[in-house]
Amino acid sequence: MTLAPTPAAAPYGRSDRLPTANEPPVPESIRDTGLSEEFVVDLLLKTLYVQGARTGSQLVSAVRLPFAFVDDRLLSLQQRRLVEVLGTSGPNRGAYVFNLTTAGRDRAREALASSQYVGPAPVPLPQYRTWVEKQTIRNVHVTRDVVRDGFKKMVLGEDVHDVLGPSINSAKSLFLYGAPGNGKTMIAETISHMLGGDIFVPFAVEVEGQIMIVYDPVYHHPVEGPDPLEIQENDVEPAWLKSPPSYDMRFVKVRRPVVLTGGELTLEQLDLQYDTYTKMYQAPFQVKANGGVLILDDFGRQRVPPKDLLNRWIVPLEKRIDFLTLHTGGKFPVPFDTLLIMATNLEPSQLVEEAFLRRIHYKIQIHGPDPDQYAEIFARCCDERGIAYDHDSVLYIYQEYYGRQGIHPRACHPRDILDHLVDIARFYEGKAALTNDIVDRACRSYFLDDVRKE
Repeated sequence: MTLAPTPAAAPYGRSDRLPTANEPPVPESIRDTGLSEEFVVDLLLKTLYVQGARTGSQLVSAVRLPFAFVDDRLLSLQQRRLVEVLGTSGPNRGAYVFNLTTAGRDRAREALASSQYVGPAPVPLPQYRTWVEKQTIRNVHVTRDVVRDGFKKMVLGEDVHDVLGPSINSAKSLFLYGAPGNGKTMIAETISHMLGGDIFVPFAVEVEGQIMIVYDPVYHHPVEGPDPLEIQENDVEPAWLKSPPSYDMRFVKVRRPVVLTGGELTLEQLDLQYDTYTKMYQAPFQVKANGGVLILDDFGRQRVPPKDLLNRWIVPLEKRIDFLTLHTGGKFPVPFDTLLIMATNLEPSQLVEEAFLRRIHYKIQIHGPDPDQYAEIFARCCDERGIAYDHDSVLYIYQEYYGRQGIHPRACHPRDILDHLVDIARFYEGKAALTNDIVDRACRSYFLDDVRKE
């Protein structure tokens, strides 16, 4: 079936609303995309091969390029007998149903042999670097009031607030150390949520003809709101009548990313992960964290020695640029635009040399709570569990356990002791209350007997 071309009033053309300075502009030509004509053609053919017959609107939603680009390529492919029109469901070419011809399938298989990538058109590396720089985390600024409000759920001294604030604004690196159980991981996660804001992350980046997947739904959470290109089955309004997006849809607008990794980290995970079957790359953790926060929890307990890890990051920490290597041997620079937070309960001097610690700009020791702070944490935990607070119970714990057994108080102890207390009360089908008997049972099941802790 052959249909005469009709004007391309499409779902992704010029928008009446201009993009803001913080939005990647809609490309107006193939040159603006930074991609070659053949790359776009191959991507369309692979999409039709993998997904089957698709309307023009569905193809636009798949490759996330303006309809004018897509339609021009489809017309060319029709003339070359690589694509045919099966029918239409509306008055616009966005509603035409396209499918591959036999020759088109052969061409698509050739393209898939080079790369199995099918999805949103990638962003060239130079454009990616430009947009990381425009929305750099160095532009994030927090004040004393913001820090105090951000940590209101934690009991920390003003001295800790005073050093955390400048370290956040530096957007460099932060080293949290101290005994376990005093909230280092919670501090790191609170910092990440405190920064707030949205950034644009590309679905994929094109590097020397290779595809690097950047968008990861585990770490990149899209800002709430409808996707202008998403086609819903129950949509009343035809896709071709919808207002086009105001920014380049090869990017997705996400909340500032937070990437958390711990003892499972290996040195290989900091480099490109190449899949020999799909012939694509997965971006490493630090690239997915660009514009956000990278938390390295339990530093020193990774399978890679701390010295080797910091050796890997000497240049990124100082120059804010990392270098990745393709399987072909080509090496290219990517931004290292992340607030790196390392947390450890090991002694810093035993982990790395002074030369390495010098490259970590802020070092903050997180001490255990003093008696007043401990009582405040205990009272808050009681309130969360609906237990009437009794200061005498805190004094009893200090006397019988922190005093006689020489155990040092930790910020996590009130929470854990009260959880044990609640479990005991549920077992005996009674109400959780701070009696010396139940508190004693909870502490005996939580602390090790006759163990002296530093």
